[in-house]
Amino acid sequence: MLTLTPSATTKVGELLEQEGEDNLFLRVAVRPGGCSGFSYEMYFDTEKDESDKSVAFEGVRVMIDPSSAMLLEGATLDYSDGLQSSGFSIDNPNAQRTCGCGQSFS
Repeated sequence: MLTLTPSATTKVGELLEQEGEDNLFLRVAVRPGGCSGFSYEMYFDTEKDESDKSVAFEGVRVMIDPSSAMLLEGATLDYSDGLQSSGFSIDNPNAQRTCGCGQSFS
């Protein structure tokens, strides 16, 4: 299953709080596409499916559909806010190849 670092957990928690809806959670998915074959997708959602995998990090709920969960097994979602890089990134041990933008993999 996907793991969130403390900085990612904090940032997602802040963003969820700004939305002001109690039933929101972070959905992380892998979709076909991108320059390397698959691309990551993250968004806030309220609709759950029975087959979704659910995990929580300090009150931040994350949902992943079963097919994405297989591709994200052992992956880590991180957040950085620095001069050279800023934003979310996924370190995925299942990715054999990634593109330059870091948003797609194969």
